[in-house]
Amino acid sequence: MIYTVTFNPSLDYIVSINNFQMGKTNRTAKEQMLPGGKGINVSTVLWNLGIESTALGFTAGFTGKEIEKRSREIGFACDFIPVEHGFSRINIKLKDFDGTEINGMGPAIDASAVDILLGKLDQLKAGDILVLAGSIPDSMPDSIYRDILARLSKKDVLFVVDATKDLLMNVLEYRPFLIKPNNHELGEIFQKNLSTREEVIPYARKLQELGARNVLVSMAGEGAVLLDENGRVYMQPAPKGTLVNAVGAGDSMVAGFIAGWEQKRDYLHAFKMGISAGSASAFSEFLATRKEIDRIYELLTD
Repeated sequence: MIYTVTFNPSLDYIVSINNFQMGKTNRTAKEQMLPGGKGINVSTVLWNLGIESTALGFTAGFTGKEIEKRSREIGFACDFIPVEHGFSRINIKLKDFDGTEINGMGPAIDASAVDILLGKLDQLKAGDILVLAGSIPDSMPDSIYRDILARLSKKDVLFVVDATKDLLMNVLEYRPFLIKPNNHELGEIFQKNLSTREEVIPYARKLQELGARNVLVSMAGEGAVLLDENGRVYMQPAPKGTLVNAVGAGDSMVAGFIAGWEQKRDYLHAFKMGISAGSASAFSEFLATRKEIDRIYELLTD
């Protein structure tokens, strides 16, 4: 079974505004409301690919109830933990302004809620996949990713981590199956400006030397690079298409990679599925469907 954890889920309010003007009343031309957060996005794309997962995380207030309602309407299983204080985030995504967004804070997560999550994760078995993705609320210990991997390290669970800075670096000793920094996040770790596929390779390899088994680096319009645990390097330019909505493209890449691995246990196939899913979401109003992913997959070169 695949489990995704979104510590700070959201309702993503995605809007298009024609002729936006500061200091004036602006009206939306298009709008969408989707359950969001990186783990939820992964579960959504997995579901679209016919692969079941269970979404874990914390919800609060009326927005938390709406996140769970909309998630269940998509179809994947949910096992969210309600917390008493505050309400789950509403994140505003302005589609017409190159990724400009306003993200909410989210509720306070107390120690008892964290203990409930840890108890649920204790039930994972050998061969299960656990996806930890995204930011954590300020109320949670910044060691939570590391704490979870340390707690489950003897269970032979495959860990997938999509996080930045210390959240990522602190888990490498537990040999996560997959990590997915983008080129900017990778460059930030090593204080380098990484803009080409060739440039990211030595720094992705450094993360392998620190413990990561497979390193998938997303690079938006430059494509992606995978360093697999067998020493092979795969590079792929970005498929051609029109950017429609970048929200969730990286999460879709993670979901596509997991789906590809589950299908064939082959890293080239997983890599191509990851690129196909990420690109399909970027070219779509919503997160990628199986048909959209398959169409792009057929266009990729080996």
